[in-house]
Amino acid sequence: MFVLPDDLPIALTPFTFLIGTWSGSGVVSYPVEGTATTEIEFFQRVEFTPLTTGKLEYRSIVSDSKGGLIIQEQGYWMLAQISTADQPGPGLLPGTGKPIIETRDDLELLRNVNDGFEIEAIITNSDSVSELYFGQIKGARVDIATDAVLRSPNSKEYTAGQRMFGLVDGALLWAWDMAAIGSPLRSHASARLEKQVD
Repeated sequence: MFVLPDDLPIALTPFTFLIGTWSGSGVVSYPVEGTATTEIEFFQRVEFTPLTTGKLEYRSIVSDSKGGLIIQEQGYWMLAQISTADQPGPGLLPGTGKPIIETRDDLELLRNVNDGFEIEAIITNSDSVSELYFGQIKGARVDIATDAVLRSPNSKEYTAGQRMFGLVDGALLWAWDMAAIGSPLRSHASARLEKQVD
């Protein structure tokens, strides 16, 4: 059961099960050209923080078994909807006017034919890669896939990704498929994270 924070923007209601801090371990299993596929254990801490703008801030830190940093990610998750005058941007321009989502009924108008909500996420990592994801949140499950990948010419090849997050028996499970370093889209990593109590 999820407890809705009193000041949670209505647009973030579908994301309620994610909100908070999660930590646990997982396994990477992905072939690198010229080497056999090996499994490597990792440890992860993830934070999902609601913002007053109706977006969910995402932060992830992944380390190896000795505590060495592997990668950091940060980004923003939100309902997929056309930007309106009430939303800030571009740049530092403030929003003006009345918000589109002010009531639960307004939110329900965005529910899709699959009984979920279309979402988007931008995730940037410490390896100079940014991913734009689109997908769906339905109940306590998220399925997203990259629409675009932007990377530095100095970073390793990475062309596409798909991620799934789901709440199972109180734990946050996730799986990540990727196309990178000469391999087509295939299973890359998965983890089981437990909710941390403040």
